[in-house]
Amino acid sequence: MPYNLRKRTLLVVAALSLLATSGVVGCAESAPDKPAQPAHGGQPPETPGQEAPSVESTQVAVMTTSKGVMKLEFYPDVAPGHVENFVKLANEGFYDGVKWHRIVPGFVVQAGDPLTKDVAGEVVKRVAEGMQQAGDPPIGTGGPGYQIPAEFNARPHLRGTLAMARSADPDSGGSQFYICLAPQPGLDGQYTVFGAVIEGLEIIDALVVGDVIESVRIVERGK
Repeated sequence: MPYNLRKRTLLVVAALSLLATSGVVGCAESAPDKPAQPAHGGQPPETPGQEAPSVESTQVAVMTTSKGVMKLEFYPDVAPGHVENFVKLANEGFYDGVKWHRIVPGFVVQAGDPLTKDVAGEVVKRVAEGMQQAGDPPIGTGGPGYQIPAEFNARPHLRGTLAMARSADPDSGGSQFYICLAPQPGLDGQYTVFGAVIEGLEIIDALVVGDVIESVRIVERGK
């Protein structure tokens, strides 16, 4: 094989390998109701991330995790269905005991899969690392048993942004959500942004796979 052609072939193989390992090429289409891992937005920016802007929503979520407490506000003006869904699930205790099952440094932290509730953090970590064993639950595929329509909007993915994970089907969101560790403009307009962390932003930097969401409580703003 001529050297130039051989070199080009090796570059193509290397590029495909990089896509497969970065999460750009995924298996979300294999399960329509599988909350997807958001497509990777490339290398994290070198400059510090900007915090998501504040809006005057009437309710906020107080999320207690094994690493501390965060407070999140909502954007009902652009994503009323997603806000209503998150509040409903929180009030039902759906998120209590759920573990963070996906952490990508410089990208996002993801949780909301009920399949992580009754398993040890070590199991969640093992599955996240692709080292599943017989009997391990299909972590990353769980949801509330229904899907909600997308509400794509102009809110950008900034550091602290709260958005809904989904599969290749835009209307496949349910309970899994992610929070951006840094600005991710590559996700803008592709996923529904419906809130942001307004207190305890440093908690997201401390989270590791297997950490627990102990509770999510919806309270009136200012309380």
